Amino acid sequence: MPAEALVPTSAEEAARLYGDGEGVVVFAGGTILLPEISAGRLKPERALMLHKSGLDGISTDGGTIRIGAMTPVSALVGGPCELISRFAENVGDGEVRRSATVGGNLCATAGVGAQRGDLGAPLIALGARVRSTGKGGERTEPVEDFLAGDRSGRLVLEVELDAPSGKWGAETLRRRHAHSYAIANVAVASNGGGLRIGVSGVGPTAVRARAAEQSRNPDDVLRDVEPVDDAVASAEYRRKMLPVLLRRALDQLETA
Repeated sequence: MPAEALVPTSAEEAARLYGDGEGVVVFAGGTILLPEISAGRLKPERALMLHKSGLDGISTDGGTIRIGAMTPVSALVGGPCELISRFAENVGDGEVRRSATVGGNLCATAGVGAQRGDLGAPLIALGARVRSTGKGGERTEPVEDFLAGDRSGRLVLEVELDAPSGKWGAETLRRRHAHSYAIANVAVASNGGGLRIGVSGVGPTAVRARAAEQSRNPDDVLRDVEPVDDAVASAEYRRKMLPVLLRRALDQLETA
């Protein structure tokens, strides 16, 4: 257990206690941290416990959907965004979904033997934005920029996105055992003639497939993503299947 536990009772207090993140481990749902602590791979000195911070909940205001960082993944299933629900219902298992949080899913580091961060694909496809605080103060940025940057010194406060009004498609390939593990996830969304493609489950973080967006050629997704080997699937298998999944997802746009 950490030497010092910080328990904020508001979002403002959470931001103040977090500061620039130096020496602070953020404890949200615990589905990632508890196994790391139990295995001795992580020994936090100070833990920011967010369970009383008020950073949970989903709201819709003026066409904008806001999802608090402490919102459990299970709350997204059947929620206001069907595409996000499609991915949330496959994260882990029921017990994991009830404990895991949206912020934890976004900030997840590379797993041991499996990939994490499934929600990144639909959030990228929908043009979601991440509001976070930390060194340099509060900022809001596209989710793909947040994921591509250094997340270690950032505390996620909420995710926001414009209520979807266009077409979308999604394909996932998973290996099921005690939990559901991602081999590859693809989400596509079209709104006003533009196309956004998000990919997760093939590497340490979700990415936006800009080359494939421009060409609409599924094979070009491999110019955007470098699949990895893990205990769930080989990089070569992911390379073969990723264009197939993207082609299927794009076909859904045509038939929607």
